[in-house]
Amino acid sequence: MTTGLIICGALGREVTDIVNKHGWDADIIGVPAIDHVFPERIAPHVEQRILALREQYKRLIVVYGDCGSKGALDEMLNRFPNIERIAGPHCYEMYGGELFNDLLEEQPGTYILTDFMVRTFQGLIIKSMGLDRFPQLRETYFKNYKRIVYLAQTDDPEYRKKVHEISGYLGLPVEIRFSGYGLLESRLVEMMNELK
Repeated sequence: MTTGLIICGALGREVTDIVNKHGWDADIIGVPAIDHVFPERIAPHVEQRILALREQYKRLIVVYGDCGSKGALDEMLNRFPNIERIAGPHCYEMYGGELFNDLLEEQPGTYILTDFMVRTFQGLIIKSMGLDRFPQLRETYFKNYKRIVYLAQTDDPEYRKKVHEISGYLGLPVEIRFSGYGLLESRLVEMMNELK
């Protein structure tokens, strides 16, 4: 029985890798990652996917944290009692687990990056926040940050190089912590194993 995974676009490569690794019979359907910049779009876009797909799949799983929707995602999902959502408030917690909370307690002004954010920093951060047109806003947007922590899902030298470029651009020191897929993978494994 094929499962439909409605995923945040920011998790596309990672979820595809997890699905392939475990050999699951699952289709991956993305929601635009840019919704993170406009979190009010998250619930409506996920609902559009549900309405379009619910007749095609016996089981749909939403692979998305609340991600700033302020509860709107779960409120919308309450209208679809057969649709499951992976546990977790956002991908930082899914990747980092307790480490995420520890990092913020240790240094509240911590700017977290994931592989996706490193990969798409130019478009997701610089362009969507207008920093390409108004570079002077960089100081305003990032003035309260004290450091960058890169929660790395993969050990990719290109990503490490790019995160150091981001560090230079923001004028913040960077720490690299390897998280792998963390709770994102273990929670998905648990949900998919419920089918067996």
